[in-house]
Amino acid sequence: SSSGTNAFTSQPSLVRKQQRMNGRTNMVAPMPELMEPLNNGAIDISSLLLSDESMVPSYSKASYYTTLGVYLMSFPGLYSQIKRSTVAKTKRKTYVTPGEAASGGQDLRQTAGEIMAYMKANNYEVAEAGEVITFRGLVQKSVSQAFFLTFCTALGMASLALVLQIQFIDFKLPLGLNWFYLVLLSPYAGLYYWRSGDRVDDIKVKLASNEGDTENEITIEGNDDELDRMWRALNWSEKGMVRIAGALE
Repeated sequence: SSSGTNAFTSQPSLVRKQQRMNGRTNMVAPMPELMEPLNNGAIDISSLLLSDESMVPSYSKASYYTTLGVYLMSFPGLYSQIKRSTVAKTKRKTYVTPGEAASGGQDLRQTAGEIMAYMKANNYEVAEAGEVITFRGLVQKSVSQAFFLTFCTALGMASLALVLQIQFIDFKLPLGLNWFYLVLLSPYAGLYYWRSGDRVDDIKVKLASNEGDTENEITIEGNDDELDRMWRALNWSEKGMVRIAGALE
């Protein structure tokens, strides 16, 4: 058995010696009978990957079109936001302050004086005076608001382009364009807001007190943002609400 082994192992050494003598190294070709099963397996795998059944999408079409419909119904909110940016959001609220008979309170004249001073400081003038006082001011257009509308519109157009790209994947636009060019429309939102110019803002104020003069009621109708700044600056409390002081107050 040892001689058989030596005869078996001596042949590769003789081959290597002969190759070194010739000055080159030859690669041993694989045996066809050993490679045939591998070749057959490769053909079977590739045919499986390229079959029509493997390319069928696995998602639910009902879920896809439901999500698409919900998105399309919510998209007009972007248009509404752009349109409402040029119009004041008007609200009517009633605030209360301690009256003349209360400890540390004020009468209606003093309260009216505070309101007048605040409105003057914020460039509002008295347009009508009576039981209801109307203050009128000019709200200037804001550069930050224009950029904000442009940014929101860009995000909305990009998301719309992505939906259209998925839905109409085989549709080819002319001139080699794609749906994402819709993002280029976003600056028109800021331009629309900017061209609307400054806005005239009216704020109506009505003062009243209860029977015991322990509480003054201030009813205001006007821009919601201005009302929020006003009651904070004048230290009012909304009627029926309990004011909790913030950490920075």
